[in-house]
Amino acid sequence: MYASRPASLRAVSRIVTSRIFRPKLVTTRAFSYVKPLYQQEENQKLSEYQKKKILLKKKFATEFVAKVTRPAPFWEALAVVGDEIKILSLNDFEDKFLIMLFYPLDFTFGESNVIPPVLTCYLMITRLKKENQLILVCPTELNAFSDRAQEFKNIGAEVVAISCDSQFSHLAWSKMPRGQGGIGGIKIPLVADYSKKISEDYGVLYEEKGIPFRGTVIIDDKGTVRVIHINDTEIGRSVDEVLRLVQAIQFANDYGEVCPANWKKGDATIVPDPKKSMAYFSKLKNEK
Repeated sequence: MYASRPASLRAVSRIVTSRIFRPKLVTTRAFSYVKPLYQQEENQKLSEYQKKKILLKKKFATEFVAKVTRPAPFWEALAVVGDEIKILSLNDFEDKFLIMLFYPLDFTFGESNVIPPVLTCYLMITRLKKENQLILVCPTELNAFSDRAQEFKNIGAEVVAISCDSQFSHLAWSKMPRGQGGIGGIKIPLVADYSKKISEDYGVLYEEKGIPFRGTVIIDDKGTVRVIHINDTEIGRSVDEVLRLVQAIQFANDYGEVCPANWKKGDATIVPDPKKSMAYFSKLKNEK
């Protein structure tokens, strides 16, 4: 009887039978699809941005904590430059010497009407209840380095100051007259290390108090850390000494000679060779 059915009917019968008795397969693998063009472009841009960031970080950092003779840890933060707030990073100082001046806090106490009342209460109650002396030194240091910023520029060096205050605190302090404890007219950038990440990476964070020590870091034009000098919070720094250190590093780089104690630009240096170095020591003996 089945054979006598028309061919079309037999075909329909087979289709119906296969749908009834064929087991349903469970698909566990997601179907592939082509992403829309706008998503492809977005992912491509994101990838390029990430690659750029990775390259910059690899260029300037292989360590989480700064060490002398090692590449300087990469940093990027908001900063007050003149009257503006900008993003500043280590990459902005490529091919230059960089002096990073870490300091504890913005502001100092002068006349009672210098700081707005709300800010005064905040500083006194939450941060400076027992340590007003910490910030009395800060404006003297920053103003001193600011006044001689051009001397550093003349030898291919830049100076930046860094604390854990916000960029808004930096901006307010930079508008306060010097005669009232401010740093009005400052000529060096003020970096806002609000997350404390830069201070941690450079080993200058006073962890118990959440502020930086007075750390001085000198990075050469190759991005290598050459000097790390840390003062306690009550001890100010010498502009002459920092300038001398930069000049000594540059001389050693250019001439391959080493700079003795108390060396200043123009003084005699030592050739790093057992025999040739005797010329320097013989001269010292004759002078005595």
